[in-house]
Amino acid sequence: MDSEKNIILNHQEIQHKIKRIAYQVYESNIDETELIIAGIDKNGYLLARKLKANLDSISDIESKLCKVFIDKKDPLKGISTSMSSSEYKNKSIVLVDDVLNSGSTLIYGVKHFLNVPLKKFKTAVLVNRNHKKFPVKADFKGISLSTSLKEHINVNLSKQPYEAYLD
Repeated sequence: MDSEKNIILNHQEIQHKIKRIAYQVYESNIDETELIIAGIDKNGYLLARKLKANLDSISDIESKLCKVFIDKKDPLKGISTSMSSSEYKNKSIVLVDDVLNSGSTLIYGVKHFLNVPLKKFKTAVLVNRNHKKFPVKADFKGISLSTSLKEHINVNLSKQPYEAYLD
């Protein structure tokens, strides 16, 4: 079964992409003393944890993890976070997800955070699919792909070896 997977990114490539994104986040926030890395629950949060670890190893910016809970099938149900809004008020935030597909998850995540005054707001994804229905973009991305609408990208970050593959 594994031999039938169309691997987009292997373990080493994913680690390299995360490290590169961490450097981009650092460069974009070089004058900050604190940064909130908000990962969308499941794979976005796993990616955010790995991004934070890389960022912590290359910079002295105090980074804090925030988990973002969104029902991806019905984002209008409401969004919650593991931090109170007062904890990220007037701070710089990077919202992280594994794949940017239509943009709905990311844009509802952005909308949630914009209810509070922020210093700076950026987005990061491992895979950008270029099929956006909403006007949202990834400021930091590992890879951009043009795929058919019927294809699906799976990302495994929960166990090694990490991989991203096309179904």
